[in-house]
Amino acid sequence: MAVLITLIVIIGVLALLMFAMAVKVVKQYEQGVLFRLGRLVGTREPGMRLIVPFVDVLHRVSLRIVTMPIQSQGIITRDNVSVDVSAVAYFRVVDATKSVIAIENVYAAIDQIAQTTLRKVVGQHTLDQTLSETDRINLSIRKILDIATVEWGVEVTLVELKDIQLPDSMKRAMARQAEAEREKRAKIINAEGESLAAAALGDASDTMMAHPLALQLRNLQSLVEIGVDKNTTVVFPAPLMSTIGELGSFLARETAAAAATPARPLGLTKKIPGIAPEAVNGISETG
Repeated sequence: MAVLITLIVIIGVLALLMFAMAVKVVKQYEQGVLFRLGRLVGTREPGMRLIVPFVDVLHRVSLRIVTMPIQSQGIITRDNVSVDVSAVAYFRVVDATKSVIAIENVYAAIDQIAQTTLRKVVGQHTLDQTLSETDRINLSIRKILDIATVEWGVEVTLVELKDIQLPDSMKRAMARQAEAEREKRAKIINAEGESLAAAALGDASDTMMAHPLALQLRNLQSLVEIGVDKNTTVVFPAPLMSTIGELGSFLARETAAAAATPARPLGLTKKIPGIAPEAVNGISETG
């Protein structure tokens, strides 16, 4: 009797163990790939699934999007600049059967091909293109990865360049270039301002030439502005060109007057009251 009870207990324990080994749970974000005696049977949807212990093998494959960082790669660009570029790739399994049968380790394979693709694509661009055209580089890397991973049942959804490390010498050169570019823009803006100011001054001078009193009013306004500062000495420039013109006119008039005046005789011709002119002439001759 005791032997029978022991046998029943052993059979019950073995049955529980077999049932535990036969029950498999496939989660909602997974898909099961079932092999029976090494042959593919099919896939199993999420839920509780029963398999034959020691005969069936169930591989659970996650269908969620996987974030895979691509470690920094030392790359030489097309213009012979050494940079360190790191990126991140997002992919997901779309065919669970291919991801198990077509390749041994899909995650390691995608990591390696992503590194080589990153080096190849970035190496085909110059440094300026790598820094400014990241969207186009990301799209090129994703397309290349999609072509390679489609046979593995994997879809690459997104690739992004995460960090670009430049040598210190290149950073200094780029800083000098940016500074020179800003100085060029400043000089151009200054020159444009000078051109506009010169045009405005030309218009103002034409107006003052047409209205001479405008220059005097402007001079008075400048005196008022200077007087606000309570200066004890004021040096105010006179209109140079008009002053020179007036001085020239004065000299011309004086020269013309001197040329038109007749020469005086040697004797005195001035009349002296009470003395006859002949006497005056005689005095001048004897004197």
